[in-house]
Amino acid sequence: MELKLSKSLCFFDLETTGTDVSKDRIVEISILKILPNGNRESKTWLVNPEMPIPPGATAIHGITDEKVTNEPTFKQLSSTVWSFIKDSDLAGYNSDRFDIPLLAEEMLRVGIDFDLKNTKTIDVQTIFHKMEQRTLSAAYKFYCGKSLEDAHSAEADTNATYEVLKSQLDRYNEVLENDVKMLSTFSQHKRFADFAGFIAFDKDDEEVFTFGKHKGRKVLEILELEPGYFSWILNAEFPLYTKKVLTAIKLRVLNNKLN
Repeated sequence: MELKLSKSLCFFDLETTGTDVSKDRIVEISILKILPNGNRESKTWLVNPEMPIPPGATAIHGITDEKVTNEPTFKQLSSTVWSFIKDSDLAGYNSDRFDIPLLAEEMLRVGIDFDLKNTKTIDVQTIFHKMEQRTLSAAYKFYCGKSLEDAHSAEADTNATYEVLKSQLDRYNEVLENDVKMLSTFSQHKRFADFAGFIAFDKDDEEVFTFGKHKGRKVLEILELEPGYFSWILNAEFPLYTKKVLTAIKLRVLNNKLN
């Protein structure tokens, strides 16, 4: 089953120096862009992370310091990457929990105003886990009947994720709609305001903290009662996108008061 798209959908995968969204860096990014007419565009870049790649990370994706020494930095690539994806919805495998938050950090770090409030995201892993609960290699074998060669190569993982989603639509056609908005909603465990999971939406569609001493309490309430907590978050090692969301909430409050 081919995807029904009203705008382009970018499947993407990152290989990185590690799993810390705030500190680790991209070493490879691959994007498969599916246009509404069914045409595809694919781009893959090796990236110099400007930091040593830990041996443990190299053991997973095979990318060494020597391999990326002469490659462009993310700052040098950022405008090209942003131009390629900015008007598209996004899809990936474990992308809501890892790839999108880390990409947001890299974008914000170089001064690009990465904002996803008008972007739908589909996490193929979440759909898989809700339906079958397996890994990407197992998903590819289960849904597509093929072995995933070069697993943890960003390009191979990106293309496999695209094929898995199409097969999921065929297999679960009574549950899944061929609609990006529905798939985005279905592939979320919980609605988060910041992707890293520090701020979620409650049943009233209001932002609440998901961590620390104020876990479960409304962000607006804490900003009013304890403004120092806001300052602490901005100065601590939280993801830049989380800080951006908090700043937007505070500005929203100020604008409402002024009006």
